[in-house]
Amino acid sequence: MPIPAVTIQDTVHDVVVAPGVVGSDGIRLVPVVLVPEVRLHLADDTILLWARLEAQVGNRMPSPFWADAWLGGQAVTRYVLDHRNLVAGRRVLDVASGSGLAAIGAALAGAAEVTANDIDPYALAAVEINARANGVDVAVRGDDMLSGDGGDADVILAGDVFYSPAMASRMMGFIERATARGATVLVGDPGRDHLPPHRFRELAGYPVAAAGAAPDAERTWVTVLKPT
Repeated sequence: MPIPAVTIQDTVHDVVVAPGVVGSDGIRLVPVVLVPEVRLHLADDTILLWARLEAQVGNRMPSPFWADAWLGGQAVTRYVLDHRNLVAGRRVLDVASGSGLAAIGAALAGAAEVTANDIDPYALAAVEINARANGVDVAVRGDDMLSGDGGDADVILAGDVFYSPAMASRMMGFIERATARGATVLVGDPGRDHLPPHRFRELAGYPVAAAGAAPDAERTWVTVLKPT
């Protein structure tokens, strides 16, 4: 049986914004390293946060990817805020949104409409909380949009989506369909093994130092790419 939306929202709210409470996982509202204009509820230790969430709900739940600011998401958000004309007045879709970082960045950059898409309902609850913390409006969608072409979005943002062969295959199909109908697609990537480099051209690169999720601790460079 699906968990009621109100329960999901309450669970995430209680964990990330409980007044005066910072658990051993260290989750709190902080500026994002590459994008200090945006503040997110991020955890120092997502494994501990995961355990705390599962203890709170009394059930297994997805890994809280939304509690990390993944490097690809940071890069594409930085790029959007430095090139606001790309999204200003346009409809923007942030796929595999996680924390909502790229969606929030697009809203701050003047997008007419912003939608954050993620299949994890806990991530969508976090997106809503993070959007409010940044004073912007972001709509959320929880359906799997990768079988389509992004609908009516003028711009599609995809931060850190080439982390597995299966996801890379689905994402490339999605990107091909989206670009075929005329959408602009921007991808942020810190050198994931499954991104096909010959299918993209680099728009920008950023040095990083302890600026992302724990698995990225050794990475030093993150790029923003556009499909060719």
